[in-house]
Amino acid sequence: MALDTQPGIAQYDAPEKDLYEIGEMPPLGYVPPKMYAWAIRRERHGEPEQSFKQEVVDTWAIDSHEVLVLVMAAGVNYNGVWAGLGQPISPFDGHGAPYHIAGSDASGIVWAVGEKVTRWKVGDEVVIHCNQDDGDDEECNGGDPMMSPSQRIWGYETPDGSFSQFTKVQAQQLMPRPKHLTWEESACYTLTLATAYRMLFGHAPHDLKPGQNVLVWGASGGLGSYAIQLANTAGANAIGVISDEDKREFVMDMGAKGVINRKDFTCWGQLPTVNTPEYNTWFKEARRFGKAIWEITGKGVNVDMVFEHPGEATFPVSNLVCKKGGMVVICAGTTGFNCTFDVRYTWMHQKRLQGSHFAHLKQAAAANHLMVERRLDPCMSEVFPWNEVPQAHTKMLRNEHKPGNMSVLVQAPTTGLRTLEDCLDARK
Repeated sequence: MALDTQPGIAQYDAPEKDLYEIGEMPPLGYVPPKMYAWAIRRERHGEPEQSFKQEVVDTWAIDSHEVLVLVMAAGVNYNGVWAGLGQPISPFDGHGAPYHIAGSDASGIVWAVGEKVTRWKVGDEVVIHCNQDDGDDEECNGGDPMMSPSQRIWGYETPDGSFSQFTKVQAQQLMPRPKHLTWEESACYTLTLATAYRMLFGHAPHDLKPGQNVLVWGASGGLGSYAIQLANTAGANAIGVISDEDKREFVMDMGAKGVINRKDFTCWGQLPTVNTPEYNTWFKEARRFGKAIWEITGKGVNVDMVFEHPGEATFPVSNLVCKKGGMVVICAGTTGFNCTFDVRYTWMHQKRLQGSHFAHLKQAAAANHLMVERRLDPCMSEVFPWNEVPQAHTKMLRNEHKPGNMSVLVQAPTTGLRTLEDCLDARK
């Protein structure tokens, strides 16, 4: 299978201006002093259509190890919803900047590089992974950069995310863009794919192995759709959980071994007090859910791993249905943060509860290589124009988005474009 190659840089004429309209291309490498961005401010915290407002702001200056990227398209993730709401904490409590630009996924073109950047040059087409660190501690040099005390998520814990014409990133955040994908497809997958990759393969000895079974919550969403595909690449079996029958076909088409609709069961929410009548009712229903898993894996075969991210609503069941010596790995709490479980089934069955948070460069690059090799589908569901950034996040907040991942066009003038030349032609 032939892999993608870097094409030559397009040549074109464009005037130098202080501000360019969305979709208007500056001269290659020219950095205007101003740019458009969707900004969140502390006093506007609330639902997306209240918190996100379009503003003209200063274009970022970069230091010696940083890169300025012209954003062609940006991905929509739940951390943008959290940033707007100011929950579970306000991003301003971390970075202290006067405004926050959300967005932790992007495809784009390298527009300027710091003086110490050697791996990238102006004109390179890239995708961006969202982990940043200072690079000078033990974890960044022989350990796990995700454990670094300086670790932070670009576009959530930093104010310079992708919902702007230009974004500022560390050079180590860049990865080659899959050239067979459109700009919007390239922008939608890195955060969820790399997160899923680390969850499944980053916590040895509980890394997913051929023949093992993994229960995937939210199987039709961005994280879930990649968990299913990655399980397939490893020769493992994914059992997907959905909340709408309309999503069953999508999940099966992604390669799930089987699908369970959680609305067929009533064992959700915080765990009732152990050994009460309410607990007994919950336990009976949770066991019924476990038997639905057995109908897919085989009688008595519990899952080796549970791929968790809803949190509060599902965690008690996740802990119960995981096999002896298995692992529940969790990266979020989209239904709430107060997770409860019956700890007897944890210590007596020696189960591992593992937190997981995005991925470091090696993991993100390994996942991205699978996309470059066309082994994975980006599962892009919807693309929004620039002026509908708030509406896209509202859909995600209300769980009204279609299965898969969402993107927003930034400098790409329309959908279906794959190169800078395509974008220039589309503007004629």
